[in-house]
Amino acid sequence: MDRSERVELGVELLAHLETDDLSLSEAVDRIETVTTNPSLTREILDTAELRGVIDRDGGRIQTRRGGTFVRFESQVVRREGEFTCRRCGAGISTGHFVRFDAGELGPFGSSCIEKVLGRS
Repeated sequence: MDRSERVELGVELLAHLETDDLSLSEAVDRIETVTTNPSLTREILDTAELRGVIDRDGGRIQTRRGGTFVRFESQVVRREGEFTCRRCGAGISTGHFVRFDAGELGPFGSSCIEKVLGRS
């Protein structure tokens, strides 16, 4: 996946968060499922702000959801196999993958996918 694809995937992830307000560190925690490169993380945040996906206020991020959320029934695919969770690094036998227009993100364990999307 190239840089522009990662930016698009990160922006789309932020657009689908199911929380209205989170700290910058919580947002970065989610973006780290796409990239751990600090300059790319900054680019994702800047692009999301320019597009009106998020508002930044100091160390807080406000999302502008506008009805955008992940539909678990159609956008989350479960696959059996040997995976490593992209969020916590644990070995998992069932991987949960989120399908966005920009690409697929995963695998995640069952609790980590909820944390990444802001459901827990």
